[in-house]
Amino acid sequence: HTVQRGRMLCAPCIWPGFGGPRALGTVGILTLVLCSCSGQPESLPWLLPDSSSWEHQGGLVFIHMESSLYSLPCSPIEMEVADPTYHWVQDRADTKLFSVTKEGHLLFQHFQAHDSGKYSCTLSYMKHGIPVSHTFHYNVFGYHVLGGLDTVLLFYSKLCEDEWTKRFVWVLQEKLRQLEIEQHCKLQLTATVCFPSLSNPSDEFIIQVQLEVSLFGPHWDEHCNSQDMEMAIDCYHRTVRHNLVQVQLALTRFFKEHKSFHVTGAGTPSINFTNEFVGFLKTKECSGGYGQTKQLQGCLDCCIACPPGTFSSPKDSQCSPCPAGTYSLIYGMASCTPCKDGMITRTPGASSMTDCVEKERTKQVVSITHRIPVLILLILPALLATNLLFILSSCYWFCQEYRVSPPRASMMTESTTWMEIVTSFFRMPRQGPQAVPDAEPCSEISPLDTNASQGSDEEYTQETPPLAMSPDLAAVTDETNRVLTLKDRKENF
Repeated sequence: HTVQRGRMLCAPCIWPGFGGPRALGTVGILTLVLCSCSGQPESLPWLLPDSSSWEHQGGLVFIHMESSLYSLPCSPIEMEVADPTYHWVQDRADTKLFSVTKEGHLLFQHFQAHDSGKYSCTLSYMKHGIPVSHTFHYNVFGYHVLGGLDTVLLFYSKLCEDEWTKRFVWVLQEKLRQLEIEQHCKLQLTATVCFPSLSNPSDEFIIQVQLEVSLFGPHWDEHCNSQDMEMAIDCYHRTVRHNLVQVQLALTRFFKEHKSFHVTGAGTPSINFTNEFVGFLKTKECSGGYGQTKQLQGCLDCCIACPPGTFSSPKDSQCSPCPAGTYSLIYGMASCTPCKDGMITRTPGASSMTDCVEKERTKQVVSITHRIPVLILLILPALLATNLLFILSSCYWFCQEYRVSPPRASMMTESTTWMEIVTSFFRMPRQGPQAVPDAEPCSEISPLDTNASQGSDEEYTQETPPLAMSPDLAAVTDETNRVLTLKDRKENF
């Protein structure tokens, strides 16, 4: 990538040095030809790099579990530089010592799921007295092709005690150790059960042993050393199928040769465990800490190491997020690590110990979240009551404005009944704003005059139109009322 970039930038870097295309002389043309042929911009002393460091994304790298040897180069392409130095780092805090070749290749031996992660390699060298560095980043994932073997073994014995059963299992594992080395596989005893036999329940017992066979033992891929991804995956598939048949034949032959196992104890005679049955079941399940994804396009039936924050139990084909209260730090976890006492994670899928928080803080957040609907229910009635009072007050003030400013004379007939009701309810005064200033005070009128005036008012109210009239008409009505009152007083005298 870097060499190609230098070839593309070789010609443009020369143009400015000679004043443009028109000023390009014979020396410039020869230099351009030499630069294009060699492809080495370093031959030009004035071609200094624009930047002294570059960052490159190397992409995804998949390494099969228990690979005998995998070599990861520092640069995805060959870079011919003088006296380079290589520095590999990993994103994890507890990184182990790396095995790096003199060419800068990182070596993985017996690759495990927890070796997955983000790796970076920095290539440093000197260019015309200026230090230059290139950093390449890789995402490394462990994987394995599907293929395994489950074996069920039945042994007869005279005893069914835990102590003798544990001794028998230990002897059986020691006998199978040589078979593991020869067949490049791993044998793991997963379960042991003891129960009385049907033929003689009192004196005879059956020991059932479940044996799990992994085909990825030491040097299982000694015939697959290709660095090409597609060729390596194809070789792995063929190797797994071949080893599966060979391991099954080897186990069958082994238990035919070893029909009885003698177990001795301190001060007691030996007890025989006689083999009576051997059964095989071919499986296509992911190992613990691995799950099937479409991340590896060249092998859709392969199992990829579960990333931090997820886990996969044995014989489970999917990576699941860690439940609340647990976390996983590294790749390929078969189970998640629980938080310390009194701490919990707020969400599933935690990938760090710092995601664990105290339960009280979590409860406070949850309680506030649950209280929000209650607060809304308490505030909503108050808002509705305030809006209702605002509407009623607006109606009241509207009626007040309606009384002060009567409608036009053309609408008097239609609103007569409504104004009578409003007038009687609010006791609206009949004197308008244009009252006569020289009216006599009410204190000079005797009680008899007051009654007479009231009677006169009642008659006037019945015979005259309602108060919904113009201000001028209201003033005339008031003047007529005063004339009648003065006339009544003269008659009394």
